[in-house]
Amino acid sequence: MLNYYMGIALQEAGVAFEKGEVPVGAVVVFENKIIGRGHNLTASMHDASAHAEMVALSAAYNHFKDWRLENCLLVSTLEPCPMCAGAAMLSRIGTIAFGARDPKFGACGSIIEIPREARFNHQIEVIKGIRGDEVADLMKLFFREVREKKERIN
Repeated sequence: MLNYYMGIALQEAGVAFEKGEVPVGAVVVFENKIIGRGHNLTASMHDASAHAEMVALSAAYNHFKDWRLENCLLVSTLEPCPMCAGAAMLSRIGTIAFGARDPKFGACGSIIEIPREARFNHQIEVIKGIRGDEVADLMKLFFREVREKKERIN
């Protein structure tokens, strides 16, 4: 099932790609049903907090009319950053699954590991590398296109 949910997150990432956003997508799952989905909107919304995970979490909050997302799964194409991992932790998400590591901002093991920090009152299971090669390929394609576009302008 993780491959399936990652496929939906990849579709969301594709929507972000088409909008010129960094191609990250995310879904929140409860009892095998997607209750929240999102893709990066930081550039189009001029909002640093409009990450795919935050958009998907907000949709899930609206689904339950509550900020607690106990027993939910957050699937993100890219390793969540500190903001998104922190929001997942504060929401009481049960599990985070992600595709590719983020060596610059990753907060689920690459730089720090917020979900497993024992000093917090809630810890999250983390599953890494779900369809990671596909995610990495999409990210590389996006940033290659950004560089090529920049070179054409200069």
